[in-house]
Amino acid sequence: MSPDTVTVKKLWQLTPGQDRRNTLMSRLRQFVRLFAATQLLPVLENGEETTLVGGQAVFEGVMMRSPHAWAISVRKPSGEIVTHSEPLERPSDRHPWMRWPVVRGVVTLGNAMALGFRATRYSVNVLLEQFPREEGEQPVQISGWVATLNVLVSIAFFIFLYKFVPLVATTGLRRLDPRFGGQVWFNLVEGIIRILLLLLVIWGISLFGDIRRLYEYHGAEHKTVFCFESGEPLEIAAAQRFVTWHPRCGTSFLITVLLLSIPVYMLFPVTHFWARFAIRIALLPLIAGIAYEMIRYAARKRSSFFALLTRPGLWLQRITTKAPGNDQVECAISALNHSMEIERAQGGELIIA
Repeated sequence: MSPDTVTVKKLWQLTPGQDRRNTLMSRLRQFVRLFAATQLLPVLENGEETTLVGGQAVFEGVMMRSPHAWAISVRKPSGEIVTHSEPLERPSDRHPWMRWPVVRGVVTLGNAMALGFRATRYSVNVLLEQFPREEGEQPVQISGWVATLNVLVSIAFFIFLYKFVPLVATTGLRRLDPRFGGQVWFNLVEGIIRILLLLLVIWGISLFGDIRRLYEYHGAEHKTVFCFESGEPLEIAAAQRFVTWHPRCGTSFLITVLLLSIPVYMLFPVTHFWARFAIRIALLPLIAGIAYEMIRYAARKRSSFFALLTRPGLWLQRITTKAPGNDQVECAISALNHSMEIERAQGGELIIA
């Protein structure tokens, strides 16, 4: 039995002597972890819709996505890898306007988040199957209403933490010192608070043992994508030679969004609190679309000015990615291979960046 499999058992498997109360508490713990993972979806996502592969780390596994297919491989506590794969329909194939610059970023982000949550839910359900249950009782799974509630709460929490709280804090500073009332200083300080909150959340969530393993699978996903993009055989030894940080990672995207929002908000000289709050929500799709274009260009032109702007995201990936074990890389390769099988069957063509 490999060390990674032993760790999985320690994190997820209940001992026979645990009573019903401990079992219920452990199940509740997994729902809390799902909420935490949903908050990390923008950080863990990697890839784009059109020509490249990408993926996402999930609990004890990896989801890989190609333009016309996706697959997820999850390692069960027994050490077995279970895989699910499906063709993937691209809305831009039916609606050409979704391929317009900036618009395609918003569409791709929405699709990636939906698929990412679906993959995360699948991984949690696979791991919930190992909980003890009475004879004839169905495996515990995250129901549709719980999943929907989780998404709604996660969106509300995101807006509250990264839009409302920084605005309240900066408004309070302005009352203490009028110098913070200027358009430049107000938005600069607010942006710094927003970034510090992101760093605090990423660090705080990483204290959970299974989230640290999620970051290891994140590293496995990046290594596998790098291996594929280099044209080398998709083998564990080859993938392990690559670094864990990738320019198209969602971590880079999210930090770019936060940095870009600072000068964009400066263009709107409103002073009323609720007007500022409304603008920050309304402009989020536009900022996300522009950030997507910057990341997309920087991934192709790594010596460009935009690549310099995305450098903080690469630094932050030292936290959101960890060196994976061979078992974790094996999961990532399994997911990509299954995705590519469907991709080839669909007649898809990938362009290596």
